[in-house]
Amino acid sequence: MIQKIARSILYSYYKPVEAFIKDPHGTQQRTLQYLLEHGRNTLYGGEMDFGSIHNYTEYSKKVPLTSYEDLRPYLEKIIVEKKENVLWDTPVKWFAMSSGTTEDKSKYIPVTKESLFNGNYRAGYHMLGTYAAHHPDTSFVLGKTLVMGGSQQVNQIGERFYTGDISAILMKNLPKLVKSRRTPEEIALLPDWEEKLERLTEYAKKTDIRALVGVPSWMLVLLKKITVDTGKPIRELWPNIEVFFHGGVSFRPFKEQFEKIIMSDKMHYWETYNASEGFFGVQYTPESSDMLLILDNEVYYEFIPVGEWNKENPEVVPLSGVEAGKQYAMLITTSGGLWRYKIGDTVQFSSVNPYLFKLTGRTKQFINAFGEELIVDNADKAIEETSRMTGAKVTEYTVAPVYFSDNHNGAHEWLIEFETEPQDLKEFARLLDESLKRLNSDYEAKRSYNLSLDTPIIRSMEKGVFYSWMKDREKIGGQNKVPKLANDRRYVDSIMDFVLNKY
Repeated sequence: MIQKIARSILYSYYKPVEAFIKDPHGTQQRTLQYLLEHGRNTLYGGEMDFGSIHNYTEYSKKVPLTSYEDLRPYLEKIIVEKKENVLWDTPVKWFAMSSGTTEDKSKYIPVTKESLFNGNYRAGYHMLGTYAAHHPDTSFVLGKTLVMGGSQQVNQIGERFYTGDISAILMKNLPKLVKSRRTPEEIALLPDWEEKLERLTEYAKKTDIRALVGVPSWMLVLLKKITVDTGKPIRELWPNIEVFFHGGVSFRPFKEQFEKIIMSDKMHYWETYNASEGFFGVQYTPESSDMLLILDNEVYYEFIPVGEWNKENPEVVPLSGVEAGKQYAMLITTSGGLWRYKIGDTVQFSSVNPYLFKLTGRTKQFINAFGEELIVDNADKAIEETSRMTGAKVTEYTVAPVYFSDNHNGAHEWLIEFETEPQDLKEFARLLDESLKRLNSDYEAKRSYNLSLDTPIIRSMEKGVFYSWMKDREKIGGQNKVPKLANDRRYVDSIMDFVLNKY
């Protein structure tokens, strides 16, 4: 009876999803009007004359694209000067700390009551409903969910404001009933990573875990520790385990390792797109990891086509203007007070009915030192193909350009940590190169006859190097990710210096 009631509740979460799928553009138009109505009562709305804006065309002409640097003066008015109605017309209590993957300093993203409950939590219900719609026999809600939360404690700023990892903010504000089904908050939000691993392991060994939530790289670290400490395979320890809701990084390089460590034909993997700025997408079907763009979460979306990303006045299109198969950088306007905000992520739509997409990388995570325009999606797919052909298993990697010198042409240097190393690294490099050529015509052109770009340089790193490097930078756990690509050598050189001097 309890299971039947739980399933009916989960199915009810899917009805709003069906509604915005049927009317995507109307949903977005209503969202923009709602956001503008709230924005008219703010300092920012007054500066941008929101009162004279009545449609998207006017909005796109009068309101500039914004970055975090543009947002900073308004955040200071809220936090330092304690002004209200600056970016949104209801009080701001929370700020999500985003470490970012392309900048070292933290960002403070405002989280309002509306963006929290009508954005993040609503999207979370959509995630559960979409999963349940495809798995009518689901029973994961009858057990516990193991959450790999952020590593940031909730910190108080003055008398009125609190900061923390977005996962910490979400956990702090969850209804009590939902909290009771998840990892205890006092464990999930421990700031000390080593202590968190120990406490999570102890908790997990004696709990009926049926679902996992977190970033694949850090969840894999936890699962490996649990199997080592208990001496038991995961499927024996948790016979009812059913689903891993994952996001933050591409699951492609990790999938085989999860399948090996869990070894259950009943296990499902469900992709999500949840960032500090909001919850934007969730996997739509079991057959594909393509995500459905969530349209009723008080987020208005715009997109910058590839080739326009770095222009001062780029071409921008609303959702109705996107085309399948093309790369876009995403802009968001939200009930958190972000207005035409450049989130920094890139996407590619596989369908526009419904709107399905894949995350393809970051606008600042790419390599174009020689005109090759390599993006994270290319690199992930190439690693997956090459690993399959060689029997290798890759845990982490990062890539940087090697610049021209008197002795050699340019190249890409890959630092790779293998779970299972290939027998022949030179053959791995050759196959990786061939895969990249198939995936990226610009890369293929630059590799022609080795005129400007030589074969990739592969450096196999000792196991644990990336984890230790991230720990040394105080960037382990939660939403912290190893940067995959950089158009300079800051990460590769930092890792090599770390190995030389500390590891």
